[in-house]
Amino acid sequence: MPSAHHLIAFAITAFIIIVVPGPSVLFIVGRALAVGRREAVLTMLGNTIGAAVMLALIALGLGTLIAASAIALTVVKLGGAAYLIYLGVHAFRSRKSLVEAMTSGVKPGSSRKTMRQGFLVGVTNAKTAVFFAAVLPQFVDKSASSPAWTQILMLGLIFILIALCSDSVWAVVAGTAREWFARSPRRLELVGGTGGLMIIGLGASIAITGSKE
Repeated sequence: MPSAHHLIAFAITAFIIIVVPGPSVLFIVGRALAVGRREAVLTMLGNTIGAAVMLALIALGLGTLIAASAIALTVVKLGGAAYLIYLGVHAFRSRKSLVEAMTSGVKPGSSRKTMRQGFLVGVTNAKTAVFFAAVLPQFVDKSASSPAWTQILMLGLIFILIALCSDSVWAVVAGTAREWFARSPRRLELVGGTGGLMIIGLGASIAITGSKE
């Protein structure tokens, strides 16, 4: 395993990167505002699983090939961006049904579907792939007895754990704020539409960034 020095240095680096809201945080907050805290937490869990799959690919070397290929990286980015825009449009168009769902007690969606949506966003997050492929190897201890791929896997799990804690806070805070808005039907409709627009904007920004890169 990596030395204590490498682990501490990486943990500090990961924390600094994670606390600054990125695509995953904006997506989770958007979901919390659009459909509530429960959906946001499930989205976060699905997103975490998607990141774990990406980590496994990086550790096995497949993710590095994707990150090194401009075409493959662009395809992944645009695919993820298109899916985000789709979810955002759906949330915006469904904003009026949020009041009915809240008053009737009908859940916005199944747990499996919500986690699947979060997973797809997490596994198509090209920025995560680039981070894992470009940053993790820099903290590998070449003098350690364990192979590089196991060290990359361990470092990635530390990153995912820190991100999970951070995303949980964002999901709960945003979901709690939504509950206050939910006291008024008009406020709930407004915040639902805002959440949808946030997700659409996130998808559009990723698409624009991907096309420039």
